[in-house]
Amino acid sequence: MKIIIAGAGEIGYHLAKLLSMEAHDIYVIDNKAQRLNHMNTHLDVFTKKGDAASIEVLEAVGIGDADLLVAVTEFQHTNLTIAGIGKRLGAKKTIARISNTEYIKSKEINFSEVGIDYMISPEELAANEIEILIKETAFNDKFEFEKGALSVLGAKLSIDSNIVGSTVQEIRKKYNFDFIVIAVKRENSNQIIIPRGNTIFEVNDQVYFSVPRESLEKIHLLVDHQRVGVKDVMILGGGRIGQKIAKRFCSKNLRVKMIEQDREKCFDLSDTLKNTLVIHGDGRDIELLEEESLDTMDAFVAVSGSSETNIMTSLVAKSKGVKKTIALVENMNYMGISQNIGVDTLINKKILAASAIFRHVRKGRVLALANLHNVEAEVLEFFVRRNTKITENKIKDLNLPENTVLGGVVRSGVAQMTFGDFTIMPGDRAIVFCLPDAIPQVEKLFNN
Repeated sequence: MKIIIAGAGEIGYHLAKLLSMEAHDIYVIDNKAQRLNHMNTHLDVFTKKGDAASIEVLEAVGIGDADLLVAVTEFQHTNLTIAGIGKRLGAKKTIARISNTEYIKSKEINFSEVGIDYMISPEELAANEIEILIKETAFNDKFEFEKGALSVLGAKLSIDSNIVGSTVQEIRKKYNFDFIVIAVKRENSNQIIIPRGNTIFEVNDQVYFSVPRESLEKIHLLVDHQRVGVKDVMILGGGRIGQKIAKRFCSKNLRVKMIEQDREKCFDLSDTLKNTLVIHGDGRDIELLEEESLDTMDAFVAVSGSSETNIMTSLVAKSKGVKKTIALVENMNYMGISQNIGVDTLINKKILAASAIFRHVRKGRVLALANLHNVEAEVLEFFVRRNTKITENKIKDLNLPENTVLGGVVRSGVAQMTFGDFTIMPGDRAIVFCLPDAIPQVEKLFNN
């Protein structure tokens, strides 16, 4: 595929990095030479300095034969303009990054008529991620497939975790409900282990489970003694993401406190968020957090404009006994340190956006894609077609790539576990965990 990316910021860079692993022809346009020089040094892409909204610049990179144009500059209106012009100049498909989610939800305007096939909001993706994570206090990662029929959950094992010291085979026999252990990340070596029957769980392992809906009420028994529900949430930061999640939490009858440093914004938030207690103050003030009963909170979500503030306040919340801490970070370099420093989950909206766009260009009829936090690996959902290699034999006889685990299938809306004697059928929706080097081989299994 020929893919043109307008914008060489963090979303554009991360997207180009993902795509460059798959032999696409990638062209990146930006008006900042320093960004393009960094791309040329680190990635196998073509670059063009200039204004991506310029017809001349777009034609210079061959917009007429582009399979996909992705506009991900920092400016919403620029992205909409680039996508619209690019479509008129011949791009087969266009995607624009936006900040106003009103455009996504609008029924009055058909944006495809003006050349915009798909719009993506990093803030909306971050809010979705936080909403999913907040449901499970024992887990720091959660991805839902097929409307929750099958989920992938991640958790860090403490010394009190029930499965520490046991093998995968032993816990399968001990616990009488369905799940599959799909990956283990070992803290000391930073190694990602593809679990086998004799793999032993250790303290501080980050473990990922594939779990059908019917097992969600029980899966916490593997990592925690009791399931703690979330009722009280404190949000640091009243920006777009903070407002979105406050509205969602209140609609689910959670008790929400929000701390915002801007006094004028607090008045606006109080008018907008009717069921949220808005507090004016600096979230870095530990005395303020204590006065507002931080130690009684079930969850703390830090989404202010400062990554460092979000991380530090989340650590304070953790030290006060808050069960669930989530911090928004802008710097992608922070993404690998969350469990190591004590924050349950770090979220980067730009990585979420790049991953969502990446889904549009994957081969093998990928229906969904999830990037696990702090793990260089992916969970892919494939639609299983007729006459593909994945349907030819039982799982144990398929000769799967070494760095791959099948996490289950959804058949006629019902999740089923893919153990050795299971046979995948056409029409199934299969969940696959794999390391980057195994992706091409996995895609061949699902292609005719």
